[in-house]
Amino acid sequence: MSVALDHTGPWTVADVLALPEDRTTRYELLGESLLMSPAPGVRHQRASFRLHLALDEAARAAGAPVEVLEGVNVVLPSGLVVPDLVVADAGATADDPVTVDVEAVQLVIELVSPGNSTVDRKVKPMLYAEAAIPHFWRLEFDPAPMLVTYELRGGRYAEQATALAGATTHLTAPFPLAIDPAGLSRQ
Repeated sequence: MSVALDHTGPWTVADVLALPEDRTTRYELLGESLLMSPAPGVRHQRASFRLHLALDEAARAAGAPVEVLEGVNVVLPSGLVVPDLVVADAGATADDPVTVDVEAVQLVIELVSPGNSTVDRKVKPMLYAEAAIPHFWRLEFDPAPMLVTYELRGGRYAEQATALAGATTHLTAPFPLAIDPAGLSRQ
């Protein structure tokens, strides 16, 4: 269901959270501007699900007190975003909140979609770094799946590793994970 938006003036986090739930559109707030994105496609959803499972299994094996969430609202100082995947402190999600406070977020992951590539590659990493989220990962699909991992250093993300399709890469943060991106989006 699409929603006709009748709104005057700048948007706030409260305004966005008051919108009716709409599974066909993601609403995010960048500054005072509302960003609307279509629901992700099948390849994106498949990869998100599989990466979620791998992260959850690795976190449990490491005994990390975290929860892995897909498409959850994260409140930043500069607005409201809906990362594809979030690893958050388990205590911050215990009461089933509508949003996750940025202080509880350890890792955000964006799966680059054709219609959102500039936002996923440039805008959101900048916002995540400004919000001091310790880890950011980006999954690219073309020409082959590739997972690029970053760690926050001095207020900016520094590349840590690039996991290429067809090779298992061993990551250490925020907890150990061995991954080959080739299997994430394959049918």
